[in-house]
Amino acid sequence: MQTQYRLHLTLYYGLHLLLSLLPVGLWGQSNPNRNPPADSARVLREVAVRGFRLNHTEALPDVQGTYLMAGKRSEVVRLAGIDANVAEKTGRQLFARIPGVFVYDMDGTGNQINIATRGLDPHRSWELNSRQNGVIINSDLYGYPASHYSPPLESMERVELVRGTASLQYGAQFGGMIDYVTKTADTTRRLGFETTNSIGSFGLRSTYNALGGRIGKWTYYTYDYRRASDGYRANSRSTAQTQFLSLRFRASKRVEWRAEVGRSTYRHQIPGPLTDSLFLQNPRQSTRSRNYFNPDIWVPSVRLDWRLSGRTQLSWTTSAVLGARNSVQFDAFANVPDAVDEQTGFYKNRQVDIDRFNSYTSELRLLHRYQLAGLKATLAFGMQGINNDLHRQQVGKGTTGSDFDLSLTNPVWGRDLHLRSRNGAFFAENQVQVTPRLQLAGGFRAENGASRMSGTIGNDPLENVPALVRHRFVLFGFNAQYRFNPATRLYGGWSQAYRPVIFKDLIPASVYERVADNLKDARGHNAEIGLEGQWKTVRWNVSLFELLYRNRMGNLLTGDSAGPTLVLRSNVGDSRSRGLEALVEATLMRGRRWSIQFFSSTAYMDARYRKASLSNGKENVIIDGNRVESVPVWTSRNGITIQYRRIRFTSLYSYVGKTFSDAFNTSLPSANGARGLVPDYGLLDVMATWQAHRRLLIRGSLNNVLDKSYFTKRPAFYPGPGIWPSDGRGGVVTAALTL
Repeated sequence: MQTQYRLHLTLYYGLHLLLSLLPVGLWGQSNPNRNPPADSARVLREVAVRGFRLNHTEALPDVQGTYLMAGKRSEVVRLAGIDANVAEKTGRQLFARIPGVFVYDMDGTGNQINIATRGLDPHRSWELNSRQNGVIINSDLYGYPASHYSPPLESMERVELVRGTASLQYGAQFGGMIDYVTKTADTTRRLGFETTNSIGSFGLRSTYNALGGRIGKWTYYTYDYRRASDGYRANSRSTAQTQFLSLRFRASKRVEWRAEVGRSTYRHQIPGPLTDSLFLQNPRQSTRSRNYFNPDIWVPSVRLDWRLSGRTQLSWTTSAVLGARNSVQFDAFANVPDAVDEQTGFYKNRQVDIDRFNSYTSELRLLHRYQLAGLKATLAFGMQGINNDLHRQQVGKGTTGSDFDLSLTNPVWGRDLHLRSRNGAFFAENQVQVTPRLQLAGGFRAENGASRMSGTIGNDPLENVPALVRHRFVLFGFNAQYRFNPATRLYGGWSQAYRPVIFKDLIPASVYERVADNLKDARGHNAEIGLEGQWKTVRWNVSLFELLYRNRMGNLLTGDSAGPTLVLRSNVGDSRSRGLEALVEATLMRGRRWSIQFFSSTAYMDARYRKASLSNGKENVIIDGNRVESVPVWTSRNGITIQYRRIRFTSLYSYVGKTFSDAFNTSLPSANGARGLVPDYGLLDVMATWQAHRRLLIRGSLNNVLDKSYFTKRPAFYPGPGIWPSDGRGGVVTAALTL
């Protein structure tokens, strides 16, 4: 023990001495003894102040840039203040303090974040308006709104999540908005450098390297990120890389230009779904060795921030999402083996699918403060234009090989389609300070546009497929907030929401499927009321909510005895989610150099179908009262953080209740694993952070300590129906150095 203690002291003071001996100019600081200032001003030494952060989540301010947030539930997670496995984007740790977030592990460790709130579908986070630094990163909001752009968490300063009652200002989505805010340069330096490197179980290794600083009126920040992992399961290797560049030009005290470009790509070998028996036998096994998925997405943007006066500011952002989503795979149920054909001596040909995204958005926003009948008021309004061309080439006949190969053995695609969307929106919201404590806000969003499809399906022109879908709607909403004191508020609101018929809904999955001519876009509303406050060292945020989702999509049977029975893709009914979201954070004990903190983030959700019916393959069945698939009744994450000086240790227990994989609420698993119950599960994680030096941070995490075998969802489509096991026990160590 004494030897270990001496070794610890030696490493600590040795590292401290090494960093202190590096050239001072590398930090962008000057030595006052070598070069005295001309005006004889004294240059003070740096003073480090250490303290304890009582709470790790916070709400957005009432006015955030050109957005109005009073009366809405919002959460901000600052990554520097939490213990989490950022190297692998472990969602349950990142969103541990945001109640109700459902995390779907489907895409390989560290590749993608798939989340949803309030009973929505977590696939690619496509029910959320996803942004980076305020720039939309959804691939195509009106064609295929999935988010494939996936930057590393090492690059993030914070994550902001706003629930659906604020949707009028940024979009019509049911889920709300999530904004990944990147780190920025230290403007006191001409050149700063940061490197973060991780190693972990299952062959994980990653490196993140960033440069940033300010030169005159210019501020820059750029990084390069690389990661590779062999994966928890067999045949699940992945590689990823991301590059990013941000340039800011301060033209004057009132005008700033910002240009950014980010690129995100990864290649994931898809191990295939399992049946229940295979999962119980060995969750790490694979049913596929020739399947791959590869998105490669660019997000360029230009932004103007202009303070027109002391009361008026303008923000104008023009951005694009460009790139491709590629896959090559043997697509079949889990109980269908991908084996060599005895007659030919080769594997079967794989299916090749390529989506090419060309999505352009321009959004102009203004915020104006004024007086209304002697009352302070703030008006936020603006316009948004969207011009998208999604080129979808699918069901191509690929090779019989085993490597990542998108080439075709037959040049004719099974589907070769364009979905072109044009959409314009105008939005406005007015926030009035009725009394020093009471704020009222109301607004609307009006959109007018259309999506037009052209191309061929199996060499034939489009038939029995709606080729035109119009988006014409007006949404309304209101919010209110009453502050009992600066730390405590009662908030609530109601807002309409909208989701258009998307590409997946329009394309028949087989020759026996038809698409209804009168498909209706999904409409509904979000409603919430909550109480957020703080008393001494205890902080809470508790809210009740309702989410009504009308015109959900599904399959119905059609036909009569004189003709064939067909599956009709149509609107099947409504669903309604009601529940409670509660966060409590408390400092249990605190000393001069140590503290013990506790948090509990728990959500109860009752999500059920109403006025709905579905096809079970033989007849149409009424499903009123059935639970919505992939919505757990209870989700609870609870943690304890112990901090001593520069060392912080967190233990996190996460519980997710059982869910159903289909709207029929099938309990017994099917032979192919596509249907059945998704059992509840509880996971224990432990994480630690050591601020070894003011420039050196070391993190470690042990995930799924008890090595629980579990899965989060049985998907109905990509990456394939069946069980997709999540990772078992694994550890990660990260070192971050700032120069």
